[in-house]
Amino acid sequence: MGSSPRQATIAASERLSPIQWVRSTTVRSAAVLAIAVGLGTSACTPSSNNAGNSSLPSSSPVSSSTSQNGAQSNVVRIGFQKYGTLFLLKARGKLDERLKAQGTSVQWIQFPAGPQLLEALNTGSVDYGSTGETPPVFAQAAGAPLLYAANEPPDPTGEAILVAKDSPIKTVADLKGKKVALNKGSNVHYLLVRALEDAGLKYSDIQPVYLPPADARASFEKGSVDAWVIWEPFLTVAKKATGARVLKDGTGLVANRQFYLVAKPFAEQSPDRVQAVIEETQKVNEWAKGNAKEAATILSPQVGIDVATLTEILQGRSYGISQPVKPDVVEYQQKIADAFLALKLLPKPIAVKDVAQLPKQ
Repeated sequence: MGSSPRQATIAASERLSPIQWVRSTTVRSAAVLAIAVGLGTSACTPSSNNAGNSSLPSSSPVSSSTSQNGAQSNVVRIGFQKYGTLFLLKARGKLDERLKAQGTSVQWIQFPAGPQLLEALNTGSVDYGSTGETPPVFAQAAGAPLLYAANEPPDPTGEAILVAKDSPIKTVADLKGKKVALNKGSNVHYLLVRALEDAGLKYSDIQPVYLPPADARASFEKGSVDAWVIWEPFLTVAKKATGARVLKDGTGLVANRQFYLVAKPFAEQSPDRVQAVIEETQKVNEWAKGNAKEAATILSPQVGIDVATLTEILQGRSYGISQPVKPDVVEYQQKIADAFLALKLLPKPIAVKDVAQLPKQ
């Protein structure tokens, strides 16, 4: 009997590098991402829209006039996701106002996850964006011309391994031989590696099922996988909707930092714009720290979480944006790279320090 389309997809994903897998799943995952966060049937394909527009209409991610020459144009292209500081930066419009006064506009391009965002940076479609700690490691290994611009503090409870509320799985050690869904090359990939290691298991002891958030949520609810490794806000949405249990979060295992990455050509040709983006990001991050409820009100309709719950999440996270990236953070990123290389999931060795600093002005 022939395999199902989903089984064929999973089998193919095992043979792909994270970057190749991202290329094969970006469109499909973006088209159904809204399902994963409880937003009904409204699609959230990568889209470009103005900061003042609260809706997120579908459109081509990047226009042909800027896709290959963004660093030399009067457009700054920023990749963002439906959660976090860059989303708030877009919603408040302060960066747009600042750059407009300098004759520059901002093109906001939405992505379902960090690997997809950095694939766009790799192809020259994005100048700047934010991801978790693992995507830039894989992107660097794939040859993406990225530089680390800044980082947020650790947020280890912002990602976790989930199991169904009635699952017999009680500890990470119980995952041996089980199917575990995750977004390949995302921040939670390293959480899974570390959690297994901490429990005395090898990565080969489990059956990884590489799926983007929407497909992973569907498989998790159907019971097609035994566990799901996922980040906020999908984490909280899934817990509230399904009663899923947290088997293990990142506490004591991973830092789970958010990084701000910039395309090297853009950093070299437009350092003043890069600095403007970082400064405005720092400002909105500080604003969110003291205005959790207002920030939650902005994010709530987009991520499908009620304001009260989202306020609680935002009040519990760490704030602050560090620039430049400190040596200890670079060392931590190198450990991630070395871990994936040892697992033969990274195609070649990389030196994170080579891309850890912006060029001096």
